[in-house]
Amino acid sequence: MNDQSKNNEENARSFSSWLGALWRAVAVPLAAVLLAILIGAILLAISGANPFRAYAALIEGSFGSMKAFGRTLAKATPLIFSGLSVAFAFKAGLFNIGAQGQLLFGALASAVAGFMLKGLPPFLHVTVAVLAGAIAGALFGAIPGVLKAYTGASEVITTIMLNYVAINITDYIADGPLKDSAGGNIVARTPEILDSARIPSIGEIPVGFFLAIIVSIIVWFTLWRTTTGFEIRTVGLSPHAAKYAGMRVAFTVILTMIISGFLAGMGGSIESLGIVGRYQPGFNTGLGFDGITIALLGKTHPFGIIPAAILIGAMKAGASTMQFNAGVAKEITDVIQALMLFFVTADLIIRKLLRTREEDGEKIILSGWGQQ
Repeated sequence: MNDQSKNNEENARSFSSWLGALWRAVAVPLAAVLLAILIGAILLAISGANPFRAYAALIEGSFGSMKAFGRTLAKATPLIFSGLSVAFAFKAGLFNIGAQGQLLFGALASAVAGFMLKGLPPFLHVTVAVLAGAIAGALFGAIPGVLKAYTGASEVITTIMLNYVAINITDYIADGPLKDSAGGNIVARTPEILDSARIPSIGEIPVGFFLAIIVSIIVWFTLWRTTTGFEIRTVGLSPHAAKYAGMRVAFTVILTMIISGFLAGMGGSIESLGIVGRYQPGFNTGLGFDGITIALLGKTHPFGIIPAAILIGAMKAGASTMQFNAGVAKEITDVIQALMLFFVTADLIIRKLLRTREEDGEKIILSGWGQQ
């Protein structure tokens, strides 16, 4: 066999191996989505709705026009950030359920910077406001990180509790010291941000979406191409082995939660500056919790999170069209989303159906459930 034939054979084996790895990566999330859609169709039929008409309306409302597509990307943008936040913590074996609270503080801080800082040129104002929200989320994310590192407190418990702290504090500020009093307003919300702080759109496509893509690439590079990322993943796989190897486990845990909070806070910033135009309680509800679904659907990989967020964003964008055109309760999309989460987390069911097996050593949910 000549050298050319050997090279061709090696390339064929390499391509086949790549296809196998790709299939193992997407099989479970894809099957989870399809099963959720199938069961959702059954539920729609039982409720008296036409599943084909309902799903056609959902697609029309999310991808049927450039305006609908832009609305889908606008919904997906903060979800990408919250998914990255949860996924980044997963890599260190941490289950950050506090992305919602971190996102709320980020949304409020960026809104405050958006209406208080006057006289700044647009690019600088947007940059400062986004960073203000990201830093606010990072500081709030540092709290459970410090508690985990130095007291062993479960980050699952502390982040859940801190969500309620964040909700109440941000509600109080929006309905108290920083309440918008313009025009005799009685709604709990901050003043509208200045035009110089608004994140624009290119046609119907929000610029924030491109920022989310860039941040996803940065997160991937950090996790898989830097020493810090290697340490984070090592701590996630085995903190005891990482400590034995001389890695600073406590520092890594705190740093991971800071970065996780930073990402969630940035998602809140994009929501306030690019979509809502102010901070108003209720507009950000559930975005942080949806990050858990997105992180799992994306197999906790930064590049997998993008299509997962677009999928959930499409469901949110098209839900109202499905409701009006097909007479379907808007909450049915939440049921389908919950089913997706169920099938992804209960992946043994999917693997039995697909007859696949987990070949890599890293599991989706690692040691976040109270590891010391």
